Amino acid sequence: MSDATSTIIFEHPLNEKMRSWLRIDSSLQQLEKQRHLDSSASCLAFFRTIAELIEILERGEVRSELLKELDRQQVKLKQWLGSPDVDTAMIHILIEQLKERSIALNKAPRLSQHIKEDRIISIVRQRLSIPGGCCSFDLPTLHLWLHLPQSVRDKTVNSWLDGLRPLQQALESILGLIRQSAIFSPKISHNGFYQGNADESDLLRLKLDVVLDALVYPQISGHKTRFAIRFLPMDSEHGVVPAHLSFELACC
Repeated sequence: MSDATSTIIFEHPLNEKMRSWLRIDSSLQQLEKQRHLDSSASCLAFFRTIAELIEILERGEVRSELLKELDRQQVKLKQWLGSPDVDTAMIHILIEQLKERSIALNKAPRLSQHIKEDRIISIVRQRLSIPGGCCSFDLPTLHLWLHLPQSVRDKTVNSWLDGLRPLQQALESILGLIRQSAIFSPKISHNGFYQGNADESDLLRLKLDVVLDALVYPQISGHKTRFAIRFLPMDSEHGVVPAHLSFELACC
């Protein structure tokens, strides 16, 4: 199950904090891939993603939760320094990186403020909830902006994403350490069902083989202490779930 082309990793948050972080991380990754705005279609995809990100960032205390987690991860790394055969140089590098990203995040302005107050983003956000509301006659300002030189648009987009960099880097460090905190272990579901103890974990990671003639996916429910996994067929009418299905699981 180590072949990346024949396996899929599914992730499921076990608390609201992790749920929010994964959504922010997904939005930031989409923005990086959508950043080259060379058409109306690519432009609207980018603005829809950035509007969703603004909504997520305004729902809770994202900055304070991330700062707490950066401190918690530093404490955990320092505890590893006393363990035998540990790469102390690498741990010191990680601790310094967490410190730097904590300082940068703490100094950053309100996370969504610079993009929320931008005139172009603001006028597009107002129209996104209207079906077909972003036509050129609805948004002549955007229509004009799309006809500016590509270098001008790239510079504007870079400024938007640069303002999100402290958030992106802090989240990258946190999620990276959480994902590496547990290794995958083999499991077997019976009649499409598996349950277990989460042991105060934040994140479930499930690695599953892709079998084209028997496509199944996990439906996961759970919280910080227990979880349940039900495997369902992609083809809800004719698909079949094996009585004994092998997969790998990590509780991070």
